[in-house]
Amino acid sequence: MHDRPKAPTMSLTRVVLTSGRSVDLAELRLTPTYGGMPESYPCRPVNDLRIQTLLHTAARMSPTTPVHLIPPPREYPDQYAGAFGPVETLPRVACVGRFSSTPLTSASDPVRHRSGLTVIWFQPTSRIPDTYDTEPALRNVDWAALARDYEFEDLPDRP
Repeated sequence: MHDRPKAPTMSLTRVVLTSGRSVDLAELRLTPTYGGMPESYPCRPVNDLRIQTLLHTAARMSPTTPVHLIPPPREYPDQYAGAFGPVETLPRVACVGRFSSTPLTSASDPVRHRSGLTVIWFQPTSRIPDTYDTEPALRNVDWAALARDYEFEDLPDRP
């Protein structure tokens, strides 16, 4: 195996947050919210378990990057309640994205440092976020409060 430079790769897309900060989407995993669901129906316990699974997935994607969950909208269709309570649905697509941006602190070297955050959100389609037309909750992420600065040398080797 040969050495790879520890430098940022080209992003999948750039999103402009409502704060005006641009963040690059470095990695994205899209999965159906209810794909592979056990013999059950969508309800609060099933949804909470799905969210916990996504939190674990996000933590494994980049262990040194903080994880933020955008609380998903929950809908309650007028359907028969089962043994685990009323039917509760989440949007169809679960998203886990690793974002990076310029450093948070002005003392950090902008050539060697970036800020990073892994975000979990739900959306109705499998569309990749873009610069200005993306889920409003994703654009409202408080980057300054949630992200963390890192040095490129801190990044794990990726295939």
